[in-house]
Order: sequence, then structure tokens, then C-alpha cells
Amino acid sequence: MTAAIGLWNIAEAQPLKAAIVEPDGAVVSYQDLVAEANRIGRGLGEAGLRTGDSIAVLMPNGVNLVATYFAAVQTGLYFVPLNWHLVAAEMRYILDDCGAKAFIADARFASTAVEAAGSTPAWGIGPIAGFRSFEELGAGGSGRPEDRTAGAPMVYTSGTSGRPKGVKRPLTGASPDEVSPLNMWFFGLFGLKPYDDHVHLCGSPLYHTAVLNFVSISIQLGHTAVLMDRWDPAEMLRLIDEHRVTHTHMVPTQFRRLLALPAQTRERFDVSSMRAAIHGAAPCPQEVKRRMLEWWGPVVIEYYAASEGGGAAITAEEWLRKPGSVGKAWPGSEVRVLDAEGNDMPPGEPGQVFMRMGTSTFEYHKDAEKTEKSRRRNMFTVGDIGYLDEDGYLFLCDRETDMIITGGVNVYPAEIENELACHPAVADVAVFGIPHDDWGEEIKAVVQPVEGVEGGDALTAELVTFLSERLAKFKLPRTIDYTEELPRDPNGKLYKRRLRDPYWAGRERAI
Repeated sequence: MTAAIGLWNIAEAQPLKAAIVEPDGAVVSYQDLVAEANRIGRGLGEAGLRTGDSIAVLMPNGVNLVATYFAAVQTGLYFVPLNWHLVAAEMRYILDDCGAKAFIADARFASTAVEAAGSTPAWGIGPIAGFRSFEELGAGGSGRPEDRTAGAPMVYTSGTSGRPKGVKRPLTGASPDEVSPLNMWFFGLFGLKPYDDHVHLCGSPLYHTAVLNFVSISIQLGHTAVLMDRWDPAEMLRLIDEHRVTHTHMVPTQFRRLLALPAQTRERFDVSSMRAAIHGAAPCPQEVKRRMLEWWGPVVIEYYAASEGGGAAITAEEWLRKPGSVGKAWPGSEVRVLDAEGNDMPPGEPGQVFMRMGTSTFEYHKDAEKTEKSRRRNMFTVGDIGYLDEDGYLFLCDRETDMIITGGVNVYPAEIENELACHPAVADVAVFGIPHDDWGEEIKAVVQPVEGVEGGDALTAELVTFLSERLAKFKLPRTIDYTEELPRDPNGKLYKRRLRDPYWAGRERAI
């Protein structure tokens, strides 16, 4: 007999099975998760939300966020998670842009939520001035909401090149009780099957597309999802050991911080249950990845993708043969490297990376110009520069907007960052171009030294000497600054514009 899959089906077949382990250790069963998703779904319907409407949420990782997500995707709503690092004006823009008919916020973010809400109908988890109580949603009824149909997430892009835009897909009209074959296929890329004693560990905020996908699909396939409120390297190892975690989604910054733990701390915990440490979102220095493979074994799997769809993946074994690659196109996905006219670049020659996932489509909400600008030959790009080798493996160079043009020569900051990250005194690094009257741009590096190391002229000389043995002279930073911490979000994404833009105030970059 085949085990049931799909949240509501599992809740009927195995009501007491653990669906979620909360950050405080509380266990939430499938039965209780469904009860909450049904209550919230009923309440949203009673509040007047209908198929195709949007609901925005501002919540930390926890059952309230997950239950609200499943409430939205069983009632035909677009689920819009807000990055709680945004200021109120940025949140207000997203609420207006998505046309949110409901806004649910946690009291942890009360002051920002009140300022952002405006006239949007709002509910608070905990006391928030002017917000209705989240507990009142659907409290007077029972059972599933009426008019159940599949909704979808609409996650807003980070806005590194302007205002964020919601990636909006057409609703399918499918039953929310069914698990999409695409989700089953996607997890299959990483060897993840329904049940199979799988336990997923979530250490990053659920407002990120990939993080939300991994948690929601894991639950739909009968896996227990262990949620962290804030990521900590030693705590992650403890949770892997305690819950026998089998898979997790990570970013290279987390690898670095795990490797920086004292040896005795790393050796204290058993990580042998791990089957897939899946990473993406940012380039991973080769030395960092090699050290993780030496520690955890061949379970480190890399992928390259975007909220818009499509991508590539590479196993540990493949990566050791093709170090630095992010893999080959997924089955059913297309990855090409094109020149400015839309022609395929020959193997080894950099160009803009374009992707397509089967026949799936999307639009940037309320931005037809951006949607059209990102497309070519029925594919889309997020602006990355890379090349394909003769075997079809993709290697990324950098974002087009980050590329430095110095003296007419293209320089990719990621290459310099990857080399600098190998120096034992470097905890984190960012490289970008700043104005130069003769060359157009010169190369600037900003380094976060490891704890106990002081930045200054001596360290700069040491780093430049280190780089000069690894890179051509024209790629060496002209200057290096030091900072206590680089501006990254909890998922590891570097906000490079915050470092670069002050140098370009009043001037226009060529890119």
C-alpha cells in the first residue's frame, strides 16, 4: 500500500505524525497543522478574500507562517512573505504592489507592521495596535474552507537593480490535496523521496523562495520539518544530531561559519544522518566546498536556479570532476549562454545565462517592461554572466551589474572574492568597481577579517601578495577596506550596492 502524500491526506492517514518541530522544540502534528491551516483559510474567506487575491505576511519561522501558507494555497490565494529586514516604506510598497487584501504580522515586528499596514485589513499574532487578533480568524467554524483550489507563493525579488517585483505564476486550478508532479520531480533531483525517514532542517528565513519551497514540499511528502528561528552553527549541528536530520538547504556563508567552529565543537555532534546538504543562492569558494566535502562526505549538492524557474544542479562526485561548476541543466530545463544579439556562445566563452523550465511561465507583477526585457528566445535571464564547457556544465562568472570594466577589460569580482576567501585571515569579502578617471573603474575590496585579526596596512600587503600568486596583476584590488561585518541577509545574499553606491553618487556606471 502506497503511503499518502499531500498535507491533508497525511493528516487523515497519520494524524499524529510530526509535521513541524518549532524553534522552541514544540512538536506540531500533521493533524494540528491542518486544523490551523483550515481555520485561517476559513477566516480569510469570511474576510472576503477570493481566488486570485493576495495575502502578505510578516512572521518569523514557525508554525504560524507555515499554517498561513497552507491556508493560502488551499484557497486560491497568492502568498506574499515579507522580508522582515525591510523598512516600513519598502513593505508598504510591496503591500500596495501586490494589492494585498489581508496582512498578518507577528508582534515581534509590531512597530514596522503598524507603519507599513496603511489601510490594508490586518491581523496580529500577539498584540499589535489597530490590528485584529489572528486567533479570531475562522474561530467560529469548523472543517475545511469552501471553494478550495490551489493558490501559489508570489515572492518578491530582492530589488538589487531597482524596486522589487513579485514573480507571479498563473494559478493552475488544481486540487490543493494533490502534490504537484513538478515538486516530486524537483526533490528527486536531490535523492529525496516521500517519507523514507527524511527530516528537513530549515535554518534560513522562510521569506526566501527556496527556503519556503523546501519546507512546504518536505511537509507535503511526509517529512518532518525542523525550524530554526535564527541560524547558529553549533545549534545547527546539535539539531542534526538530535533529530537525525537527512536534508537541509544552505548557503556558502553558513558553510564558512560551520568550518570556523573549533574542532572539538564540530567533533561533538554526529552528522552521519545527512544525505543532502543542498546549497545555492551565492557562489561557493572552491576551498570552502572541498573542506565541507571532506567533513560531511559526498552529500553536498549544489544547484543554480531563480524564483522565475529553471536551473542546473551538480552532485558532489560531478563537482570534484568539474570544480567550480554549478552543474548541467535539470531534465526538462534549458540553460543557454547567449551574446547580446541572442546567439549561442561557443563553449568556454562568457555571455549572459538564460534559462527555461519546460513550458512554465511567469510575469513580473505590474511590470511588463521588466518581464519583456528579461526574455529572449522564450527563455529568461536574471542578469548572470557565465559559460558552458564542452560537456554542457555551467560555470558562473558574476552578475552583469557587478562586472567591473577597468581600462576596457572585463573583470569578474566573484573570481577575486573566491580567491580572497581562501586566505585564513578573511571571514568574508566583497569586491566591486569604483570610479577611476583614466580606467573608468578600479577594483576595490572590502574585507571582514576573522575574529582576532586586525585590518590595516600589514594585512593589506599580505592579501595582495597572496592574490598576486593566484591572479593576473590587472585583477588585483587597488585598495582594500576593512569592516566588522558585510551587509548580508540571513540567507547569505550580499547587498553589494550598499557598499558600492556611495562611490558612484552623482556619476553613472557603464553597466
